[in-house]
Amino acid sequence: MKFLHTMVRVRDLDESLKFYCDILGLKEIRRKEVPAGKFTLIFLATAEWESEIELTYNWEGDEKYETWRSWGHLAFEVDNIYEYCEKLQQAGVTINRPPRDGYMAFIKSPDDVSIEILQAWEALEIRAPWKDMENIWTW
Repeated sequence: MKFLHTMVRVRDLDESLKFYCDILGLKEIRRKEVPAGKFTLIFLATAEWESEIELTYNWEGDEKYETWRSWGHLAFEVDNIYEYCEKLQQAGVTINRPPRDGYMAFIKSPDDVSIEILQAWEALEIRAPWKDMENIWTW
């Protein structure tokens, strides 16, 4: 068996692509417009392309997608969690759960999807300002 993708519904396609591609660093792999169903599917992946995220955008309506904590989260591994979180902050992303432990952080997408950022290999040495930061809202 091979894991293929996780689907996430998005309200604003441009905002979501800016977040996932420009800020997080994913690449658009392929796109499928479905006029009969009035929706667009965009598949994103990391450079290693081990699995994908499918963004589903419905063309009509202002449907608000509800999220529940039981849904879970997406997770990405990075080489340096402190540098990556600093890059996210500079792009205007709120770090909901800072990497106080040098290993794990959480952010949210524009559609309120929880995203876990994990340090590759072993946790980095705990350091300021991260070690003193409080959680912001939920993740």
